[in-house]
Amino acid sequence: MTKRSNRSHLKSDEVQLLRGALRPALLVGLIAIVISTLVQGLSGFIGALLAQAVVLIYFLVHIFVSKISRNLDPISTMALAMFSYFAKFLLLGAFLWALTRYTARSSIDRTSFGATAIALTFAWLGGEIASYLKLKTHLPLPHDQRTS
Repeated sequence: MTKRSNRSHLKSDEVQLLRGALRPALLVGLIAIVISTLVQGLSGFIGALLAQAVVLIYFLVHIFVSKISRNLDPISTMALAMFSYFAKFLLLGAFLWALTRYTARSSIDRTSFGATAIALTFAWLGGEIASYLKLKTHLPLPHDQRTS
């Protein structure tokens, strides 16, 4: 095995998924920030920047949970996944409530925030799916006890 193939073998699946998802998400985020700034000014810039931070944190937590649940049994993995999903859902709801309650529309453009968040979500998921399809994962099949 060459040094290069040995190094790429040592990279975890999560790192490869993260790289595959970050590239399109950062590109789309940059484009969204530029467009929002040109269309809405400073409030568009802040809205798009805030959306990028929220979406990136949301999906980085997802990657982190998949990394720490790698060696857990399926029931624990499902419990951790459901807990993280509902925790992110509740925290996102609280954040959006606080955003609408304590900030003025003139300071953070809601349309820029929403459009950027949707575009980033599609870009992240598309990149993550594309990088997942490139992984050579081998899932262990359950042992058939009838043949034993």
